[in-house]
Amino acid sequence: MLQIVELGHGAPLVFIPGLQGRWEYARITVNSLARHFRVLTASLCDEPSAGATVDRARGMDAFGDHVIAMMDATGVKQAALCGLSFGGLVALNIASRFPERVESLVLASTPGPGFHLRRRHEIYAKLPWIFGPVFLIETPFRASREIRRALPTARDRGRFIWSVLTTGLRSRLSPARMAGRARLIGGYDIAAACARITAPTLIVTGEPGLDFVVKTDTTRQYMTLIAGSKHIVLKDTGHQGTLTRPDVFAEIVRRFAEKAHHAAA
Repeated sequence: MLQIVELGHGAPLVFIPGLQGRWEYARITVNSLARHFRVLTASLCDEPSAGATVDRARGMDAFGDHVIAMMDATGVKQAALCGLSFGGLVALNIASRFPERVESLVLASTPGPGFHLRRRHEIYAKLPWIFGPVFLIETPFRASREIRRALPTARDRGRFIWSVLTTGLRSRLSPARMAGRARLIGGYDIAAACARITAPTLIVTGEPGLDFVVKTDTTRQYMTLIAGSKHIVLKDTGHQGTLTRPDVFAEIVRRFAEKAHHAAA
């Protein structure tokens, strides 16, 4: 049975989490969005906690089918779609295959067509159970500059780090599933999907040099691939901007989604 998280009231918005797979890692973002929207979210379909049946042979389409099943189960005919990082590729997949279900599209720090895994990360992805812990240990060091910029006080940084640690203890990550998702990115025809997008689209990035996962210039390529798309920078952030400045991000999404809704009406 599908496990769907539903929070808030108002116009529907579907939030798709990133490579970690578990929606709990974006809980703070979901809570901020729920102040403005009726938010539907869930862990990615290949997570056991999602309660979904997965046809892995379908690749990215399987993740998109899962979200459509969520919308069907909750009676949502059309919604704003917001995807974070890998979740942005899932959102792109849905908007390209089911345009009638997407009123507006938000891609946050999403890998673009120029994205590729670094050499050592390719090795990690091939042997996830061996190198997965190494990747997780590296993460705080790679993110430290961004976190210091977004959260200038030691108190705020301490709260953020504690929140991430406690989430990690409650919602265990699977290096093997993360590696499988990472390998899907390079094989997905992003340009072809973009050519089929008709929904108003907003591209959200952090500042250049602060995103330690997806370089902002690869995400900005969506502006040339999706007709009429807009771009906004979440200042003083990088890849973690939706977590370190969730209220600012939610307000950006609210303004964009409302404008798209009024234009459609």
